[in-house]
Amino acid sequence: MTERDPSKRRRWPWILGGIFVLSPLCCCGLPIMLLTLAMPAAPARERGEPDRVQVTGGTIEGVKRDDGIRVFKGVPFAEPPLGELRWKPPQPVKPWIGVRKADRFGPPPMQSALAKLAFGSSPSEDSLYLNVWTPAKDATERRPVMVWIYGGAFNGGGAGDALSDGSNLAKKGVVLVTFNHRVGVFGFLAHPELSRESGQGSGCYGIQDQVAALRWVRENIARFGGDPDRVTVFGQSSGGTSVSILAQSPLARGLFQRAICQSGGAMAPIKSAADESPGLIQSLPLAEEQGKRFLASLGVKDIKAARALSADAVMKGNSGGLPWPVADGETIVGDPYTLYQTGRFNDTPVLVGYTSNDGGLFGSPRKTPAEFEKEVRMNYNYKEDAAAFLAAYPHATAAEASRSARDMLRDLLFGTSTWAWARLQTEKGKHKAYLYYFDYGAAPGEAGHGAEVAFVFGNLGGWFMPKATQENVAMSDAVMSYWVNFAANGDPNGPGLPEWPAFDPKEMKAMTFGKSPQAGPTPNLEKLRAYEVYWSRLRERRSK
Repeated sequence: MTERDPSKRRRWPWILGGIFVLSPLCCCGLPIMLLTLAMPAAPARERGEPDRVQVTGGTIEGVKRDDGIRVFKGVPFAEPPLGELRWKPPQPVKPWIGVRKADRFGPPPMQSALAKLAFGSSPSEDSLYLNVWTPAKDATERRPVMVWIYGGAFNGGGAGDALSDGSNLAKKGVVLVTFNHRVGVFGFLAHPELSRESGQGSGCYGIQDQVAALRWVRENIARFGGDPDRVTVFGQSSGGTSVSILAQSPLARGLFQRAICQSGGAMAPIKSAADESPGLIQSLPLAEEQGKRFLASLGVKDIKAARALSADAVMKGNSGGLPWPVADGETIVGDPYTLYQTGRFNDTPVLVGYTSNDGGLFGSPRKTPAEFEKEVRMNYNYKEDAAAFLAAYPHATAAEASRSARDMLRDLLFGTSTWAWARLQTEKGKHKAYLYYFDYGAAPGEAGHGAEVAFVFGNLGGWFMPKATQENVAMSDAVMSYWVNFAANGDPNGPGLPEWPAFDPKEMKAMTFGKSPQAGPTPNLEKLRAYEVYWSRLRERRSK
């Protein structure tokens, strides 16, 4: 094996920094920060007739709208993680007296203050609330349930934006749930003291919030006419990666029966050093070192002192890296790929995919062939790795080199994990996988990161959203129908829709959403295989 040159420095920190700066993310390849600056916040209060439901903690009062959809917003599913509960797993809700109003969203989780423009309220640590849209008239019905996890690079986002309003999916027949989870350093700080507190590891509080929300759904959704035995968890970007993590986590076992991942996945090797290729899960030692730097930047000596600080003071800290989910030994118990290979995962039907220009948001400016080759050899500085990527990604011209630079990021961050997940589920599980490639937009190959989200929710025509043209409405209806069919039956197919074949490792079929949905060969297969071989070599090197 050829030794790498230690003098060559990789550029992964720059890539990850770009993901953080430009995230949360949105449709059309634009940063969602730009979207939220332009979008009006969701209405302050939902309007309609009072509608009461008994849930864990007490009685809530939502509204029944004129269109028949019953809506409940700002429902607590865990105690506010304040003070001594900061950087601890979510705790059960304390009962309240009387009727609690549930007609407006709770605040988004603690993050940049600019989030107020999107969500209509300032970010807060007191953010563990969920929202329900249900078409069911009463608790005697048993509708399929879909639970959404937002994107935002695990450092932003929230469940109260106009893009993920659940009304249209509810009109399709499902009970739709969205919820907040802790993000950034509040959700993903690891530290040796926190690991000693738990007796295992630390750094996955945001994922544990997701598990708590799913437990709430399991215990309460039947009261909204939902079926607790037909729960689909779905998400995009870091929300899709969260779905992938939940599919491997022992804590989430039995809490959902289907999984949809949109431009996410977590099948890359666990990141164990700061200069390694950007796996989305960090090792506990690496994350704890980052946590120690973070406490030092706050000017405090221990976790107790850090918990005494205000949330705003904590936001000013600097860890020298990004807070990401951590292989804490409890929530994430090992290398995701290995867990699947050895059958240690939550076996459900999965529907997974990504967009044609998923890497465009993170890509570098226009490149010459020489610049592209130099960057590949810098980032993949074992000769056999660089040679494989240079063979798989065309770069004879500046146009090809620029496109391939974006495509490499697409496949590194989203494509390869998605394809590997579909294959492993099919090979190692009892349930089917369905793979898609979203390429619907102004031109082939230009569907940006998050381009499918508005179509999944049917929310067209808003500022910075796709226009509600006849073609867009038809595409959205098809996408929603596939998603709802999958939630109902574990199979996206249904009347009036082009057939979507289950993934087969031999045939490698996928559904491509181009001008219309059409099944065919998995796009970019030779590129995906190049990354899988690279990841296999990387795991082998680390095991020596």
